[in-house]
Amino acid sequence: MSLEITKVTARIGARVSGVDLTKPLDQEQVTAIREALNAHKALVFDAGDLDDEGQQAFARRLGDLTTAHPTVGAVEGAPNVLPVDSERGRANHWHTDVTFVLNPPQASTLRSITIPPYGGETLIANAAAAYRDLPEPLRRLADTLWAEHTNDYDYAVPEEEIDEEKAAQRAQFTSIKYRTAHPVVRVHPLTGERGLFIGGFAQRIVGLSVGESRKILDLLQAYVTRPENILRHRWAENELVLFDNRITQHYAIDNYDGQPRRLHRVTVAGDVPVGIEGKESYSIEGDASHYTPVAA
Repeated sequence: MSLEITKVTARIGARVSGVDLTKPLDQEQVTAIREALNAHKALVFDAGDLDDEGQQAFARRLGDLTTAHPTVGAVEGAPNVLPVDSERGRANHWHTDVTFVLNPPQASTLRSITIPPYGGETLIANAAAAYRDLPEPLRRLADTLWAEHTNDYDYAVPEEEIDEEKAAQRAQFTSIKYRTAHPVVRVHPLTGERGLFIGGFAQRIVGLSVGESRKILDLLQAYVTRPENILRHRWAENELVLFDNRITQHYAIDNYDGQPRRLHRVTVAGDVPVGIEGKESYSIEGDASHYTPVAA
């Protein structure tokens, strides 16, 4: 059965039909999915009766898998599956997955497990479109910049809102501290597109103060989060979303009144990012070799 690709918005997102993710994919299907991902950055599938094993098998067709996370525990018995559970914390900030390590995942898959009756959407932004939107002077500046990404950052949460459970979650997240320098403008290894590679873990521009860095990062981030560049995905039962982690950011909206929300995430190992001059990212602190191989 041939794949059908239906755009969801002009700049990002497509729905894929004509494929059964519970069955092994042939090479022709994998190639078509990869081409669609390159074009649309985020793909939505009907997951049917897909389980953790099937989600891992699907993701593995795109490359080697990472473990669930460098510091956060996996689903029991499934070391490659991360429970994205509202009870364990909420990722309601713009980010690209695990950019604080040397080679962040190339792609992420999210599968709906428990969906609230309202709210709980995931926003996914096209960082290549954001780069193209930059005025020429800003683009020239961004091309020269490198940013330090870390998992040990200022959450800007009032002290009175941090209870023992949240403090424990934060301590686990930073139990191994990572700092990595990445180019602010990353060249996609398959398409050659340039995209803004920043997001919530990018905390400082190399060579600038924290205050100076924040002004520049906020300015660039405003282009990423323009409404025209965003897919707002309203989850349904038994869905899987695949997005290119090398050239997108995402945000889980906390708008469901504390009701249960659970997704399962499986990520595909990525390459070391490269800037427009061909220079690779470099690690400053933290070894993530237990978490991810480096994609060829």
